[in-house]
Amino acid sequence: MKKPELLIPASSLEVLKTAVTFGADAVYIGGEVFSLRAKSKNFSMEDMKEGIEFAHAHGTRVFVTANILAHNGDLDGVEAYFKELKEIGPDALIISDPGVFQIAREICPEIETHISTQANNTNYRTYNFWHGLGAKRVVSARELSIDEIRDLRAHIPEDLEIETFVHGAMCISYSGRCLLSSYFTGRDANQGACTHPCRWKYAIMEETRPGEYLPVYENERGTYIFNSKDLCMIEHIPELVEAGVDSFKIEGRMKTALYVAVVTRTYRQAIDDYFESPELYQSRMDYYKEEIAKCTYRQFTTGFFFGKPDKDTQIYDSNTYVKAYTYLGLIGEKNEKGLYALEQRNKFSVGECIEVMKPDGRDLTVTVKAMTDAEGQPMESCPHPKQKIFVDLGTALEPFDLLRRKDD
Repeated sequence: MKKPELLIPASSLEVLKTAVTFGADAVYIGGEVFSLRAKSKNFSMEDMKEGIEFAHAHGTRVFVTANILAHNGDLDGVEAYFKELKEIGPDALIISDPGVFQIAREICPEIETHISTQANNTNYRTYNFWHGLGAKRVVSARELSIDEIRDLRAHIPEDLEIETFVHGAMCISYSGRCLLSSYFTGRDANQGACTHPCRWKYAIMEETRPGEYLPVYENERGTYIFNSKDLCMIEHIPELVEAGVDSFKIEGRMKTALYVAVVTRTYRQAIDDYFESPELYQSRMDYYKEEIAKCTYRQFTTGFFFGKPDKDTQIYDSNTYVKAYTYLGLIGEKNEKGLYALEQRNKFSVGECIEVMKPDGRDLTVTVKAMTDAEGQPMESCPHPKQKIFVDLGTALEPFDLLRRKDD
């Protein structure tokens, strides 16, 4: 039985290093062009090169997304971009457009090509079509069930890999092919500029009363009537493995290092536990569910894996984010005074109790003993996000230990 790859998203070099440190087998990232997350930070070519070198030094692979639906005016730029990527050597390109795929095979045939979920891959004939053109892997549409994936595996070559989303946000439209953003704002989701209108608040209007907007309230924060629950398959790793999934993909190239650390560490533990002993995996289920809820999420669903949701299990409902912890920053190197460097992401103060999240699964509750600015001047707190500071937390730490605070 083959252990599946754990594939983690990264929005920046910092998050890539976090994913690698917390247990990713592979990381997928986007450059500054031709990626479906134009609003995320994304990687400059210099950062991409550094990220690939860091990942490879730790035995982790890096995939680069180039999964826009290209227009004529994009094609020359795609060629130039792939020539640059050829020089820095990512392990795979994730592509949805056949024209872009053809360019990749011509310019950098030594780099694996993976077919994005944006290509709406729902049947084994489609998988075999892409395999015949040279694709190494196909990402299944989120609308497929476990039974359909099992049937796919039975009808495709053994060396063609199946990658499947197992955790994260679900799109209102079929495999992400959404026109809402383009219609409302002129920003095309299929060109990487989605404004996520399915996450907005909406009201209804009765046709004979124009201008009278009737809000639909779930709670005091309103409702998001198109907003899906988040996918979570932490309880169903055995079924995914048995169906023949080669890569467990986590959604979230616009998420924080805290989200990436929590999800990576939890799925890493669950996968490893299952392959050590199915009984161990089952015995730790409450722990996995408790841990996975420590990152920002909506209510959880198993999506379409066990059949189409009916009226009692509909995944689109009025639900908002649940946020259990605040991300404070990642530990860096220790200075000559024994304090650890940190780029603060949210405010905390001397004397405050916070939590250190370690890649090996431990969580330490510590008290902030001291804090200085970059010049070594003592501080009681740092009010400015992204300011470099140095901290004493009263214990030995390692680079990429993550600091967080439990929300009340």
